[in-house]
Amino acid sequence: MIFVVISAIAFGAIPVFARAAYHAGSDPISVLFFRFSIASIIMIPSMIVRKIPFPRGRFLIGLILMGGIGYVGQSFCYFTALTMASAGLVAILLYLYPAIVTILSTLLFKERITGLKVLALILALTGTVLTIGLGGGGSLLGILLAMIAPFIYSAYILTGTKITKEVGILSSSTVVMISASFVFGALIAIKGLNIPQTLVGWGGVLAIALISTVIAIIAFFAGLKRVGPTNASMLSTFEPITTVVLAAIFFGEEIGFTRIMGGVLILMAVILLAKSEFRANPQEDFP
Repeated sequence: MIFVVISAIAFGAIPVFARAAYHAGSDPISVLFFRFSIASIIMIPSMIVRKIPFPRGRFLIGLILMGGIGYVGQSFCYFTALTMASAGLVAILLYLYPAIVTILSTLLFKERITGLKVLALILALTGTVLTIGLGGGGSLLGILLAMIAPFIYSAYILTGTKITKEVGILSSSTVVMISASFVFGALIAIKGLNIPQTLVGWGGVLAIALISTVIAIIAFFAGLKRVGPTNASMLSTFEPITTVVLAAIFFGEEIGFTRIMGGVLILMAVILLAKSEFRANPQEDFP
């Protein structure tokens, strides 16, 4: 659970780092290309030094699809929807994925959903709505893309659950990063590359690659392997809390009572999930 929360915090910092890169003259596609390319350059030598083999066969294909279709597809739908609908509405629709993952895990994997987990899911979703805030509307296409994004991300999480049981976390993470890098590289070849023009902008890009990609993805897979898709998706709602807090610290954005209450509800959901895990694994020695 700690691994997933670390991942959520790292992902939640992306808007702060991205804003620095955008102000320096870059754009979303360029930042995403740098993000996954730099991360790949870091991960490949790490695997070679540790003599970790790359996955093969159907596991390799699955990871390539996770990176090249899952990550890229979700990012494309989400960022495109932001240009056609309000940020609050798009974000709320994205964070429907914990509910989608919970339903699909029950139907596909026969995962047992306890009363505590249902309550935690309700608290997490309610807290997310309060934290992000629901405002504005958008075009039909924008709303449709925003609704597709959580389904793609849910499929990514469920696929990752199966693969990480058979393949190492570092090799899984590396293949996902390389695959996403190739797809964004193809988009750059068509669209063109916008390089950050300041050191602060490059700092934002490097922070996204190191913190919000390498650390975030490895931590997420590590947590996903241990707690399963339902718990991992609910714990990931810690991400908007991080974004709101960092926006308040660095950009002076107001938090307000409603957002504080949303954060409290998400934290309550995390506590309930922990309690559920203690009940499910009473024989384990939790520190």
